[in-house]
Amino acid sequence: MRILITNDDGVNSSGILAAKKAADDLGQINVVAPATQQSGIGHALSLFEPIRVTPTKLMDGSEAYSVSGTPTDAVIIGIFEIVREKPDLLISGINIGENLGMSELTTSGTIGAAMEAAAHGVPALSVSLQVTRGDIKFHDGHVDLDFSHAQKITRKVSKTIINKGLPDGVDFLNLNIPSTPDSNNIKLTKLGKRMYKIHIQKRLDPRGRPYYWIDGDPVENDDLGTDVHTLKREKCATLTPITLNSTSDMDLMKKWLI
Repeated sequence: MRILITNDDGVNSSGILAAKKAADDLGQINVVAPATQQSGIGHALSLFEPIRVTPTKLMDGSEAYSVSGTPTDAVIIGIFEIVREKPDLLISGINIGENLGMSELTTSGTIGAAMEAAAHGVPALSVSLQVTRGDIKFHDGHVDLDFSHAQKITRKVSKTIINKGLPDGVDFLNLNIPSTPDSNNIKLTKLGKRMYKIHIQKRLDPRGRPYYWIDGDPVENDDLGTDVHTLKREKCATLTPITLNSTSDMDLMKKWLI
């Protein structure tokens, strides 16, 4: 079994080392990840600048590859240049900070990496750990967090994918793990409406010209059965099956066009 591991927090993130430990004896592991923090980059691909790939070492002394690009770049380099064959599983994460709801599906680099692998026919799992401190979500490098529960859940889901494959119609799975779990349970959930409400901070530079920070206020609740509600209210790991086929109902469209 070949397992490719990447992330969007950067190759030096403690989360990627936790993912590696979770899958350590499940197969031959290759770690290929962005050189720097890439949160919020989504499914972006580098087309107008060269991509550098540098052998490096993780904190445990094991080998990895640092990619001067996006998580999607790292997946493509990993599959077609490092591994040179389709791996049996791609794990993207463990991301520091949850990735929930419909809006994160296109903005999260963690999910974007899993989406890219799935587009190449590779079973993929994106994994994110809920955090209570917003200042560490975008840290570049080691963060002192307890990944033990996240590793246990990641290993369980990864082992199931390896043993059974993904169900028909499922291209990848999005796994979110609570920071303070009430149990070892995993609940199947659907995507919530959104994880954040957009908040724009307007400031003035020293010359009096306005500039903006795009930020978000957390959504405190969502419908029952969604990943947002289950993780935040029930303190339970959520597993959401995702398909790449985003085509809406064609029959309804035909009626709409008449």
